[in-house]
Amino acid sequence: MSAYQLAQLNIASMKEPLESPGMADFVANLERINALAEASPGFVWRLQDEAGDATALRPFGEEVLVNLSLWRDVEALKDYVYKSAHAEMLKRRNEWFARMGEAHMVLWWVPAGHLPSVGEAAERLQLLRELGSTAQAFSFRQAFAPADMPVAAMASTVTE
Repeated sequence: MSAYQLAQLNIASMKEPLESPGMADFVANLERINALAEASPGFVWRLQDEAGDATALRPFGEEVLVNLSLWRDVEALKDYVYKSAHAEMLKRRNEWFARMGEAHMVLWWVPAGHLPSVGEAAERLQLLRELGSTAQAFSFRQAFAPADMPVAAMASTVTE
């Protein structure tokens, strides 16, 4: 078992206000998709506001939604994102969110038990935008192993 957990930040710029009819189907699925994440193997934690999601938190701007979570490893997160009902919502993202011209998702390792702050996550996203994938900030395309995992073991888990 690793002494590290995978932190994930994903931001999305809404095409319309959250309360608008154009966002209604996205909003209607939030609780279901969040519950799916929490029930997924390898899920550890997710950022939430008083309503149980993070839609009221807007640290990246009024039109930008934030998703910050912790996972056991890259494979667990990838399985949730691409192999669960979450994938259905991901396919529809262009209905609700504008394309972003720069990186909008970042992964990094944190010591087990550490809950990353939004500020920490923003720093990691900026690092990825400035330097590309590094061991400090990376993406699914070029993931890095935590400090206590042999690189060969990580290579077998990072396929898209």
